[in-house]
Amino acid sequence: MHTAAPASSASRVLYESITTLQLPAWAATPLYVTVAVHQDSSSTLYAGELEIRLGEGLVLANGRALTLSVREFELLGALAGRAGAIVTREDLYAAVWGGQLRTGDRSVDVYVSKLRGKLEQAMPDRRFIHTHPGFGYRFQPQPWGHAPELSRDVHNGAPVD
Repeated sequence: MHTAAPASSASRVLYESITTLQLPAWAATPLYVTVAVHQDSSSTLYAGELEIRLGEGLVLANGRALTLSVREFELLGALAGRAGAIVTREDLYAAVWGGQLRTGDRSVDVYVSKLRGKLEQAMPDRRFIHTHPGFGYRFQPQPWGHAPELSRDVHNGAPVD
């Protein structure tokens, strides 16, 4: 799968600095707790109390099955399979819809919003999908309210998800 890099050189430098972030030594102490994501040999991903059974099309949150559409399930699998990495909208579209994302198509954003809502409804103490405006989405389970403040909205000063 090919990751589309931003067109301008300034965007490319920023993109590479975010996707290949090397933290300084003083940042070794985490500001938040991250729940590890791991995969067992039977194609099941685990993210804390979230279990994603890829081969069965089943997602369990605290042992209870979630009702997801096929697209939502495939989107979750695509994100969780690359946990911790920023996945571009183009890559997600290619993985889930099997084609090239057209200009103005908001399908990925709509389905991420639906999926995020279902995950947060099932596990309100966790935050799973993080938005990186201009870059894509990152799957990294964290306790709600413990995510580091990475950026602020320039219009109202509120933290950006």
